[in-house]
Amino acid sequence: MNMFALIRSDIRAKAQWLYGDTTWRSCVKARFTDGTQAMIVYRLMQASQRFGLAPLAMVFNKLNVVFGGCIIGRGADFGPEFVLVHSQGVVINTAVRGGKHVVIEHQVTVGAEKGAAPVLGDDVFIGAGAKIVGAVRVGRGAKIGANAVVIDDVPEGATAVGVPARAVERG
Repeated sequence: MNMFALIRSDIRAKAQWLYGDTTWRSCVKARFTDGTQAMIVYRLMQASQRFGLAPLAMVFNKLNVVFGGCIIGRGADFGPEFVLVHSQGVVINTAVRGGKHVVIEHQVTVGAEKGAAPVLGDDVFIGAGAKIVGAVRVGRGAKIGANAVVIDDVPEGATAVGVPARAVERG
């Protein structure tokens, strides 16, 4: 998928999340909500990195820090429909891999530990303030509750809450 198609898919997914539809009006409104600029700059950074334009990728990375209030590593790789509901305080390590339709609230950390980074499946939701650290796999359709600290794998369809997080239900 090219960069423009990814950006379109991200904005459509955010419009769906915020307004329940993907009409052009909802997409325009979503384009100007908090976090969307950071999503677009992330995609520009990702494309620059893929084309070997490291200096440009670094510029986009710093723009996200200054204007988006978030840090997303230059090597972080998310599939289409990546949504930052709010970008403030989000920190994502460069080695993180995420599938399609990953939705992240504010103040979330997805970080490496001893060189091992999390892998997020498709259709994952991460609540405000959650931390996911280390060689953790978060299964497809999983939900991470607000302020949860995930240090172990989260099964497909599970909801994980607490410190340390544990699965409380499976969809």
